Amino acid sequence: MLKEFREFIASGNLMDMAAGIILGVAFGRVITSLVTDIVMPPIGLLLGRVDFTNLFIRLAGPPVTTVAAAKEAGAVTINYGLFLNTLLDFIVVGFVVFLVVRQINRSRRAAEPAPVRECPYCYLPVAPAATRCPHCTSALQPAS
Repeated sequence: MLKEFREFIASGNLMDMAAGIILGVAFGRVITSLVTDIVMPPIGLLLGRVDFTNLFIRLAGPPVTTVAAAKEAGAVTINYGLFLNTLLDFIVVGFVVFLVVRQINRSRRAAEPAPVRECPYCYLPVAPAATRCPHCTSALQPAS
């Protein structure tokens, strides 16, 4: 059983999956930074210098002006600004993944199939330059 476990751990698929998860986490951090540090500040500026990270509704506790101060004071808050950041983060990640998958699918598209013609005797596909059908061995005229 230990030998099987070692083989499983050393298998290529597991290592590929681990590498994918590690890269995914790192990619998530990059996207989070992109949204938080680059995308959201201009949007906040356009909406009247709003900092989304400090948008919240205080439900209970002392009056505070920031989410950090609310956490320190033990105030109960609904942090909808953080939710908006996370939602935008998700949308950006989804869009980037869509673009990557779309590009991969474009590059994977099958090459145009080789041109074929039909044998007039057995009606099976034959290469255009063939002088004999590989299926019924009939003599063929070269394609013009």
